[in-house]
Amino acid sequence: MRFAAVLLCLALSLVPLVAAAQEQVWVQIEARPTRSEGEERARAYAGVFPNVAGFAMSTGWYAIVLGPYSRAEADRQLRVLKGERLIPADSYIAFGDRFTGRFWPQGGAAAAPAPAPVPETAAPDSAAAAAPDPALPTTSPQTALPDETPAEARAAEGLLTGDERRELQSALQWDGFYQGAIDGAFGAGSRRSMAAWQEAMGYEPTGVLTSAQRAGLLDHFRAEQAAIGLQVLTESEAGIEVPYPAALVEFDRYEPPFVHFRERDGSGFRLILISEAGDQTTLAGLYDLMQTLEIVPVEGERQLGRDSFTIAGQNGDLASYSDVRLSGGLIKGFTLVWRPAEAARAARVVEAMKAGFRPLGDRALDEGLGQPLAVDRADLVSGLEVRRPALSRSGFWLDADGLVATTAEAVRGCARVTVGDGHEAAAVLDDAASGLAVLKPGAPLAPRAHALISAAPPRIGADIAIPGFPYEDTLDTAVVTFGTLADSRGLDGEGGRARLTATTRPGDAGAAVLNGAGQVVGMLLPRDGGGTRVLPDDTAVALDAGTLAAALAAAGLLPATAAEAAPGGQLAPEDLTRLGRDLAVIVSCWR
Repeated sequence: MRFAAVLLCLALSLVPLVAAAQEQVWVQIEARPTRSEGEERARAYAGVFPNVAGFAMSTGWYAIVLGPYSRAEADRQLRVLKGERLIPADSYIAFGDRFTGRFWPQGGAAAAPAPAPVPETAAPDSAAAAAPDPALPTTSPQTALPDETPAEARAAEGLLTGDERRELQSALQWDGFYQGAIDGAFGAGSRRSMAAWQEAMGYEPTGVLTSAQRAGLLDHFRAEQAAIGLQVLTESEAGIEVPYPAALVEFDRYEPPFVHFRERDGSGFRLILISEAGDQTTLAGLYDLMQTLEIVPVEGERQLGRDSFTIAGQNGDLASYSDVRLSGGLIKGFTLVWRPAEAARAARVVEAMKAGFRPLGDRALDEGLGQPLAVDRADLVSGLEVRRPALSRSGFWLDADGLVATTAEAVRGCARVTVGDGHEAAAVLDDAASGLAVLKPGAPLAPRAHALISAAPPRIGADIAIPGFPYEDTLDTAVVTFGTLADSRGLDGEGGRARLTATTRPGDAGAAVLNGAGQVVGMLLPRDGGGTRVLPDDTAVALDAGTLAAALAAAGLLPATAAEAAPGGQLAPEDLTRLGRDLAVIVSCWR
């Protein structure tokens, strides 16, 4: 009886010790079959976590753990660290009664204190959810960063609030290192972006920013934000909500379908919001028209879809980006304009505007708002300067694939040349002696008619027609000028030329000269604007058909001649006009 009482007292005295052992709760992250492997892995983890411990297990393996914690804290640490992919996915809660002896820290030192609590709001990094577990940093505790050891940096990071963690992600995103969600969770994507930023700044890429590094990153981010003044604009008249650079632009005026924002304090930025009712046809028309504006340089990527278009352009003086979308019968979008030196800042603004652009309600900009300009081309250019070519001249189709004959004046000194409705073309012949140039479009075209060159010399005094573009790019349709063939030689009696009696303008140069049957008997040359001679207004000179055909043949561009076609009689004036307009094509020089 007395022996039983002693045993009972002994058992009761051991209860607090057992309870104390069971209160030692750990997060077990790995186990290795040998002590040397366990020490190696514990050393690696200790470069990241300040509370790594190693214990021999009753199974003969060696466990690497974090802790100790209370049970509630261990559960939370396990959830957060697994969610951030900082520990293996199969990590679990372990109790001290499973361990038989400590092997790490070496020498049996007490475990380091637990790190500061991680905010309860932390969650897996959405951008990295499908990524493999990242390799753990191999930095040892003895390798110090400029202001903190990795362990100290990790502990300081643990004190960040959710808002501070989200701002850090935003700063990394601003500088182009992070593409994930701004959720405050430092998962694999966030860690990789931090390491990439550190490497770009010349620091050791540990994936954990020190306090000084965070301060530098955030100071730069906040300064850039202040310089741009990015804030959400609610433009109720246009029915648009969009982030915009309030420190760079300011409201100017309404000119439907545009809302203009001028540059602020010489920033070099301009902004245009676009808002109008329309359909796919309207969208396509706007797409074509936007490319004729001075604020949309011709060089750059552009894409037109069924319900949206984007246009990027840049030259030596300015750059712009347009993003326009069609939805529910409303066309809405924006164009941002900037100087090329501001490309990095502009890229950030464009990305913010694209991500935050939102149509509001079911209204478009009222056409009666402000002072819209009465402009042709569907009133869409409202106050914007339309880009125009340096000069435009006339030409005529030579074959069914769109080869064009024109005056050499139209192609010299041009950065690019277009024919017709803006089709890019390149010179395949530029003959200084004859004044003839031939252009080949980048892709085959399908003109309604092409020239037949007369094989017979024209009769002096015969009627002629000259279909051209005397007003250059002002009119979309050719103007036919009628006259007569005054002489089969030039003004100085030279061969290869023909003198005409017809009142022409500079834009007519390069036009075909047609006889009454619609055959080409020459090509109009530019008027002599130099020297001391002033010619009568109704005097013009043309390259004759024989010289024209010979120059084409010498270049391997054999022309179709009237002798190869069925003979035709005289055409009625209205038929000759119709044919002339089908043969004529405008040629534009862009610089």
